[in-house]
Formats: sequence, structure tokens, C-alpha cells
Amino acid sequence: MRLESKVALITGAGSGIGRASSLLFAQEGAKIVVSDMNESTALEIVKEIEGQGGEATFVTGDVTNSMQAEQMVQKAHDTFGRLDVLVNSAGISARNALPEGASAEDIWDKVIDVNLKGTYLVSWHAVPEMERSGGGSIVNLASIMSMVGYPEGMGDGFNPYGPSKGGVLQFTRNLALACAKKNIRVNCLCPGYVDTNLITRLTEDPESRSALEALHPMGRLGRPDEIAKAALFLASDDASYVTGSPLIVDGGYTAQ
Repeated sequence: MRLESKVALITGAGSGIGRASSLLFAQEGAKIVVSDMNESTALEIVKEIEGQGGEATFVTGDVTNSMQAEQMVQKAHDTFGRLDVLVNSAGISARNALPEGASAEDIWDKVIDVNLKGTYLVSWHAVPEMERSGGGSIVNLASIMSMVGYPEGMGDGFNPYGPSKGGVLQFTRNLALACAKKNIRVNCLCPGYVDTNLITRLTEDPESRSALEALHPMGRLGRPDEIAKAALFLASDDASYVTGSPLIVDGGYTAQ
């Protein structure tokens, strides 16, 4: 097993890529700290992991709140005595950031807060704990939109999602260099469009879904388990010489 005896904290673990990563990492031997805003959802994931013979606990909290971010890391220490892996999977898009009617400025602030500041805060508290554990691996969730702009007709240039993920990519590089001598690797995933609740508004209409799929040379959207497998590679010792890198998992989107 590729993560045997490792302890992994996964934010946004209640759904999508976070959920898939939690289940896969547990299957690979990791003890999981499931972090999500929704307690009942987090508990469901814990029960699913335990039902498969794994070990897990949960912690609820907001990644944009420093005290709650610290509590996530503390939960790993208190329950399992260490922290080896962090997957910063919690994230939102402009489409689901706030209730309808919110101002463009409020949506901008919310998306930047969750996607970029949240990644920063949990990492800030995780790095010292990883140092005490002898090292570790941080996997951030960026996006293909950290590397390319939206195609014509898909926005007015003011969508905060791309800038938030571009910040995650640059934060990943900077933190990787700062942590290289601490035996802590820091990388990020750059997925294409993945079939999760983050893009439900784009996929519930068959015509819209078809248009989105056509943007990817492979002709389909990604699956959460496919991104989780890429996260597993970066988290594991298989990627022992990989740090500061974006791993693109996009069905060919950015190769066009």
C-alpha cells in the first residue's frame, strides 16, 4: 500500500475530489482526517472508510478561519499523533460561492478567500506539524484555469476562479522552495472540468454539458477518482523527487 501508516488531512472531503481522495487514500493504508463544513457529510465518509476496514476521524471547520484551520491540523495530531499528507481540496466557484443576487465584488472576495486564503491557512498550520513528523507532502488543488484563460464566450474577464487558482499555483511553487530542505514536498493538481457538484450548473442542461465535453480532446469530463489517483501519486513516495510542480490532469484541454 502506497500510504501505509501515513496520516492524511483532506479538506473539502465531503464531496467530489476530496471525497474520492479520502476513500482512495484510506484504501492505500492512510489514516484519514476528513475535514468538511458539513458534519453529517463528513461523518458519512468516516463511516464509509471504517466500513472498508480503514481508520478515520472528522473535523468540521472553515478553511478561511485561521483558528479553525489550526484545529484541523490539531485533530490529526491529537487523534493519530502526526501529519504526513495534506490535500487542500476545499474550493468553490463563482457559480456557487454565494446566494443569487450577491454583488460581483462579494463573489470575488469569497472565491479568493476560500480557494487561495484557505489553501494558505491550512498549509500554514500544517507545515510545522509535518516538520515534527519528519516531513510530508502537500497537494493543492489548482486548475487548468491557473494556466490558461477561459475560452471566448465563457466569461467577461472578471471571473475570480481563474485568478484564485493561479494564486494557488504560485503559492505552491513558493512554498515548495521554502520547504524543500524540510523534507516537505508541495505540488498542485491542475484538473480540467471534473464531473462534480462544482459544475452542476454547467452540466444539468444536456446541450451545455455536451459543449463542455467538446472542449476536452478526450471528449468527456474528468471523474473525481481520476483526480484522486493523481493526488495519490503526489502524496506518495512514488513522487519523492517531485516538488513545486503542477500536474495537469485535463483530458488534453491545455494541449490545444
